[in-house]
Amino acid sequence: MKKIILIMLTAIFVTSTLSACSSQSNATVSTDGSTSMEKVIGVLGEAFEEKFGISFTYNPTGSGSGIQAVKEGRCDIGLSSRNLKHEEKADGLSETVLANDGIAVIVNPQNSVSDLDVETIAKIYTGEITNWSQVGGSDTEIVVIGREAGSGTRDGFESITDTEDACKYRQELTSTGDVITTVSQNPDAIGYASLAAVGDGVKALSVGGVLPSEDTVKDGSYVIQRPFVLVTKNDTELSEAAQKFFDFATSADAAQYISQAGAMPVN
Repeated sequence: MKKIILIMLTAIFVTSTLSACSSQSNATVSTDGSTSMEKVIGVLGEAFEEKFGISFTYNPTGSGSGIQAVKEGRCDIGLSSRNLKHEEKADGLSETVLANDGIAVIVNPQNSVSDLDVETIAKIYTGEITNWSQVGGSDTEIVVIGREAGSGTRDGFESITDTEDACKYRQELTSTGDVITTVSQNPDAIGYASLAAVGDGVKALSVGGVLPSEDTVKDGSYVIQRPFVLVTKNDTELSEAAQKFFDFATSADAAQYISQAGAMPVN
């Protein structure tokens, strides 16, 4: 009789353990938002999946769309490369700064210009300066590239350069990658993009004599920078899986992965 009871208890234990494991393996954490955060959220998501065995998804739709998605309950956590606005906080959303990132002002590697100050950059984007020869470059028209309305990168760039609603874009593109690709293919183009995403295909300008880097963003000497933010709803408790990701991403243990992706962790 004792043997039968022991077998039954063992079976119950194994079944409950398998059920718990199955439940965890079937859990998914969904994130939506900033395309500038692609590298950061990619390495964090991969590390999270390896550590906890929980599936992780990222939908790169842009900061504004990510904020709206979490507001409407279409994802667990929104991703924004700008701080929340007062009206967004009033709608019940909360922000947690994950890291800081420089916004690199980029040109084609063939461009001889290597340094501009913030005032000159603003004059280029508002159309007051239209030719590269006016800033020490070749006698060619400047092709001004930027992001679409609602982009956190655009919001950060225009806020810092004081060019809100005044930029004269030739093209407004929907992702960081599109901006980098377009500038890499046009010797006369200028654009802006997350420092974490900038590669060899484009050249990052120094701004006021300061090149964007991990150190210059950390010490504040590179002035064109903004936060990477996790967005949640105040009145909605995260699922167990989503809470685990949130706790992991904001922990000191995650700093190595954020740095690996080229951003500057706040923890």
